[in-house]
Amino acid sequence: MKYDDTNVFAKILRGELPAHKVYEDETAIAFMDLMPQGTGHTLVVPKAASRNLLDADPAVFGPLMGVVQKIARAAKEAFVADGVTVIQFNEPAAGQTVFHLHVHVLPRFEGVPLKPHTGQMEEPEVLAEHAEKLRAALAAA
Repeated sequence: MKYDDTNVFAKILRGELPAHKVYEDETAIAFMDLMPQGTGHTLVVPKAASRNLLDADPAVFGPLMGVVQKIARAAKEAFVADGVTVIQFNEPAAGQTVFHLHVHVLPRFEGVPLKPHTGQMEEPEVLAEHAEKLRAALAAA
């Protein structure tokens, strides 16, 4: 399928929709997931247009994974997590709902399962607080 530049992440990249951004460079941005499955759930999105991993230019992956690693390290530190789950979905059958390549970074805590993806949005104050924690951890790194 063709890339649709009206998807929500493309709109965030163009500044047409707000996001609780925690990181941005010339290749990618990272921001808080509006419907987090756990504390500190962050999305890393390349600026290059692609639906998912299956159609992305391979040159995107090196810089993207560098940002994913940076965010994962900061998230583990910021939220005093026991570990970090990194997930990436491709096509509806695999769970992809936004058709712009993106990677989920989820701080994980022993004995705490991920919340189901219910479509319920987190309170803006909570997202802002989590974003600030991540930005502080990134600045200290």
